[in-house]
Amino acid sequence: MRRGEVWWSQQPLPIGRRPVVLLSRDEAYAVRNAVTVAQVTIALREIPVEVPLGPKEGLPQSCVVNLDTITTIPKSMLIERLSGLPAEKIEKIDRAIRFALALPD
Repeated sequence: MRRGEVWWSQQPLPIGRRPVVLLSRDEAYAVRNAVTVAQVTIALREIPVEVPLGPKEGLPQSCVVNLDTITTIPKSMLIERLSGLPAEKIEKIDRAIRFALALPD
C-alpha cells in the first residue's frame, strides 16, 4: 500500500463497496491498522475539492475523488487494489486537500 493508490473498499452501509484513494503517508501502512482515505464518487459537481478520475486510472467510469470526504477506515476494509495514481493527479489531490481544509499554499 502506498499513498495515491486507488482501492475498492467495503464500508458499512449506506456507503457499501466504493473506491477510495489512499492519503496516509507511506510509512503509516506498515504500522497502522487504520488508514486515511478520500471517497470516490460519480457525483460530479466540478468544485475545487474534486479531482477527476476514470478508466485511465483503473476505475470503471468517469468519477471524482472528493477531498471533502476524507475519512479514516480500518485497513481490513480495503479489498482490492485498482491502480496507482500518477504524480500529477496526486499534486491535484494535494491542492484539493489544502482547499478543503483552508490550508495555505
